[in-house]
Amino acid sequence: MPTKKLSVVVTRRLPDAVQSRMAELFDVTLRDTDTPMSRDALAAAMQGADVLVPTITDAIDAALLAQAGPRLKLIANYGAGVDHIDTGTARQRGILVSNTPGVLTDDTADMTMALMLSVLRRIPEGMRIAQSDDWTGWAPTAMLGGRIAGRRLGILGMGRIGQAVARRARAFGMQIHYHNRKRLRAEIEEPLGATYWDSLDQMVARMDVISVNCPHTPSTFHLMNARRLKLMKPDAVIVNTSRGEVIDENALTRMLRSGEIAGAGLDVFERGHEINPRLKALSNVILLPHMGSATVEGRLEMGEKVLINIKTFADGHRPPDLVVPGQL
Repeated sequence: MPTKKLSVVVTRRLPDAVQSRMAELFDVTLRDTDTPMSRDALAAAMQGADVLVPTITDAIDAALLAQAGPRLKLIANYGAGVDHIDTGTARQRGILVSNTPGVLTDDTADMTMALMLSVLRRIPEGMRIAQSDDWTGWAPTAMLGGRIAGRRLGILGMGRIGQAVARRARAFGMQIHYHNRKRLRAEIEEPLGATYWDSLDQMVARMDVISVNCPHTPSTFHLMNARRLKLMKPDAVIVNTSRGEVIDENALTRMLRSGEIAGAGLDVFERGHEINPRLKALSNVILLPHMGSATVEGRLEMGEKVLINIKTFADGHRPPDLVVPGQL
């Protein structure tokens, strides 16, 4: 007698290849439109499904988890970050949470370097001038940016992505410094030529570039607050491809406007897609629509991890990418 397929609900439209494979393996409900589910729709999905496949646009808090039906036993997140899911409450209710770690490391690190180069070399400004009717040709003092080689890079969060950024930055001739919850082992730190700073304040005050590569947790919320941003050198820049909540966006905007910080490259924002209008108006800021992980290869690999997590769970085993609350 054939085994009944798991009921799986996907909250956003995923790449066609991923959706096709899900339809083969599970009794899946897919999204036809690429818009977030409403809270009521999420609640309804959680009441009747065995597995929910959410994305970072779905806020799954304790109140929503309280409405989950008895069948829901796995939340297989399509993405590495799980700060939008109350993993502690999920565990208390007997719901496992999995994610897709490691898949987007290189893509995000590439984008971090792209933002550094773009800010320091003023690439978007140059594009606007070249595409306008105002460009009169090359001039010795026009569009002067800063050389990336020799600059001190301070990496905030030296996990997979932070280390990938360090490898790339070192190839560009940057000096690598980092702050992390724990110092890296010597066999990791030494090949990167990385200097560890126990004091984040002291590191921030001495760097030419700050790269935010740590997750958003209660302890990292506004880690780069107004006081700490004021420690940055006036000619320093900050890049964030991690989570917008790590930086106090209002304080950053004020300091960029006043010239206390030279520039910023941001792929994420404190309030999701609602960007501070004053930030948008600044010429020394590069803003991207959370596209650090947006590669075809990365999205397909994310889907493959989700499929493996669900299939492993369906076979009665622990998902390989199980998230353990408190160990993020």
